[in-house]
Amino acid sequence: MGDAALSQDEIDSLLAGLDSGPSPAPRGGPSSSTTPEAVAFKAMLEGLVGAQSQNISVITGLPVNVSSPVVDVANRDAFLRELPEEVLSVSVPFSGALPGEHLFVLPKELALVIAANANHEEGLTELDDMAIATVQECVSNLTGTTINVLSEKTGNRGIQSGVAEGSFGPKAMVRVPSGDMIRATYQVGIGDSAPESMVEIFSLPFVRDVVVASGGGAPAPQAMQQQAQSFGGMAGMGGGQPSGGGLGMMPQQQAYGMPQGYPSGSMPGQMQYGGYGQGMAPPNVQPVQFGSLQVGAPAHESGNIGLIMDVYMEMTVELGRTRKLIKEILGMGEGTIIELDKLAGEPVDILVNHKLIAKGEVVVIDENFGVRVTEIVSQIERVSDLG
Repeated sequence: MGDAALSQDEIDSLLAGLDSGPSPAPRGGPSSSTTPEAVAFKAMLEGLVGAQSQNISVITGLPVNVSSPVVDVANRDAFLRELPEEVLSVSVPFSGALPGEHLFVLPKELALVIAANANHEEGLTELDDMAIATVQECVSNLTGTTINVLSEKTGNRGIQSGVAEGSFGPKAMVRVPSGDMIRATYQVGIGDSAPESMVEIFSLPFVRDVVVASGGGAPAPQAMQQQAQSFGGMAGMGGGQPSGGGLGMMPQQQAYGMPQGYPSGSMPGQMQYGGYGQGMAPPNVQPVQFGSLQVGAPAHESGNIGLIMDVYMEMTVELGRTRKLIKEILGMGEGTIIELDKLAGEPVDILVNHKLIAKGEVVVIDENFGVRVTEIVSQIERVSDLG
C-alpha cells in the first residue's frame, strides 16, 4: 500500500499475535547471560556428550544423538517461561564434598520416547509410575557419568549424588534453585523421533566451586577468608613482626611458624623447633585400642535401609541339585527321570539372588505351588555362603 494505513490482513495478524502476559525475554537478554563460570563449565559438559548419548542408547536400545549443550545463566522466571506447560522434572542433588542442587527437566514427548522404548511399550501416551521410574533410572546414569567427569576435572573424589526423585505435572511445580542458576540445554534425538530439548540445571554456587577446584577461576571470598584464618595463628608467632599483612606479604618463614630474626631450631619463649623446650611437657602417648570385630552390618547403615525398600530381588525355591555327564545330558528325552540330592520330604532351599536365606516345605495353594518357610538360615551361615 502507498499510504501509512494498515490493511485488514495486517491488523488481523497483529491482533493474533497479542498476548495478555508479558513477552518472553529473548535469550541473551536480561533473563539469561553468559559468564566466565558458564563458559568454563560448558567446556566440561561438552566432554560428556558422547558418554551421555551412550547412556540413553543403552536404556532405550536405539541410536541416540545428544547435541553440544547451550550453557547460560538464567533465573527462575526466565527458565519457567520457556518450558512447555507440562514437564517431567527429576531432581538428583549433589552431596558429599561439593553439595548443590541439580535436576533434569524433560518435555513429556521425550520422556515418553525413553520410557516406551526402554519398557517395550508401543503406543505409550501417559507417564505412569513405571514410565517415570524408567526416566529416573536414565537420569541417575547421566548424573553418575557427570560426577565421574567432574571428579576427574577437580581431583575431588568425594562428589556424590542423592536419590533421583521424578515428578510430572505443570511447570510451575518444578523445584528449581532460588536465585540464578546454570542452565545446560541439549537437543536429544532418539531413533527416528524428532529431537527434543532436555534441560539440566545446576545451582550457581556448585558450578563456581567446580570451576575453582578445576583451576578455572579465582577462589571465592569465603574460601580465601578460611585460608587466611588457617594461617593467621602461625603468622602471629613471628614475634615483633606485623600481623596485619595479607597472605601475599607473609614471609615464607612466618608461613611455617618460624619468625624472622631467630636461628633455625629456636622459637620465642624457650620453645625449640622440632623438640621439647623448657616449660613444655611431652605429649601423652597411649597405645591404640581396637574394639572386637563382630559379624553384622554397622548400626548407622540401618537408617539407610529405607532407600532400597522398593528394589526387586529374585527369589528362587530350589528342590535339589545333581551333576550329570555331558553324554548323559545329551541322551535325555521325554520320560527320563533325574534323581536329585534331596530326600523326599526334606526341606527345600529358598534363595535370594542365588544366596541361601531360608528353608521351607512345598505346599499347594489353589492349584499353585508355594513354599512355607520353616527355618531362617543364621547370619553366620549366610556370611559363610557369601565367601
